[in-house]
Amino acid sequence: MNTTNACVRSPVPTIGLCFIVALFEGLDVQSAGIAGPAIAAHFGLSPSMMGAVFSASIIGLLPGALVGGWLADRLGRKRVLIVAVIIFGMFSLATAMAWSFESLLMMRFLTGVGLGAAMPNLIALASEAVEQRSHGQAVSIMYCGLPLGGAIAVLISNADLEDSWKAVFYVGGVGPLLVVPLLCLWLPESAVYHAQKERDHCARRPYLRVLFQQGAARSTLLLWVSYFFTLMVLYLLQNWLPSLMMSQGLVRSDAGTVQVALNLGGAIGSLLMGLLMDRWRVTALIVSMYLGTVAALAGLGFSSQFYSMVIAAFAAGFFSIGSQLVLYALAPRFYPTGIRGTGVGSALAVGRLGSMSGPLVAGQMLAAGSGGAMVLMAATPGIVVAAAAMLFLVAGQHRKWR
Repeated sequence: MNTTNACVRSPVPTIGLCFIVALFEGLDVQSAGIAGPAIAAHFGLSPSMMGAVFSASIIGLLPGALVGGWLADRLGRKRVLIVAVIIFGMFSLATAMAWSFESLLMMRFLTGVGLGAAMPNLIALASEAVEQRSHGQAVSIMYCGLPLGGAIAVLISNADLEDSWKAVFYVGGVGPLLVVPLLCLWLPESAVYHAQKERDHCARRPYLRVLFQQGAARSTLLLWVSYFFTLMVLYLLQNWLPSLMMSQGLVRSDAGTVQVALNLGGAIGSLLMGLLMDRWRVTALIVSMYLGTVAALAGLGFSSQFYSMVIAAFAAGFFSIGSQLVLYALAPRFYPTGIRGTGVGSALAVGRLGSMSGPLVAGQMLAAGSGGAMVLMAATPGIVVAAAAMLFLVAGQHRKWR
């Protein structure tokens, strides 16, 4: 079903506002990992407890993505996005006010609910604002806000402010709340969504079942497998990289520089992958992205010099975050407008299971005495499985996905 011709408005306001929301989402997603060493010192947390802190917001992402995507198909993308931004802004602020390990877990979980509900709506709004041939570019422009937001979080953390770990969460909370009025005034609802809703009222039917009917089960399951393992690796990097680099001898400021390199590489990779998706064969892009991720992780794990770590981190961000962009840009194409939010949200929700497991497994490995290189290389089998799932998914459909 091709409904993208319903787009008649300029896509600039939609993509621009979605980029701003993604910027704050990226800042908050990585804030706990960047502030991790300071949080551990402040609350006296062990590596396994820090793994639980990292995973708390990711656990919240799962129901947030699933419910947020489903509600978007019933109530509209704009409404659900605004509520999601309010939720993650409020509880990011509350994170800075946590008074115990348990309260910290609760605030991070509720922040994750808002973050999870926002992303399927950002993807749907960006992809539906343009014609199908430009989906990759539109989603990539929106999505590059995430790694740039992560880079901003590092700069805030390294600014030597009083209680700098709290400052990251203050910015991550106040910023989204200030954006809410802009969304209310200037973010248009998806014209594609309106057209579909008026035509057949698809948003009122139970869509989760449709993801497994009429030949869609294969696509849905393969998307889920690839999302699971791709996000597992990415969130391991985003949450544990500063601590892993410090365990390899770097001081905090140098570990922060490595994290900035990861995010800058991700921003550039996202933009480039978005352009290439609309020009290259997707199979070639998938192979390049996942092979590059394996090579970058090996370089990051076995680097012994600061500058080689920076280069490897840049490459890891370029390929791993670029891989996630490819997934985000492809997923909407598998679902018609009426179930697009549900389809993308379900894939994101399953991906959150992977993103939750990555930090937890890393924490357990470190607690058991594993080194940083072993933790990074343990992600390689997951990358291979994710690449295989995507290749099976697009096999025989080269013309469709060019």
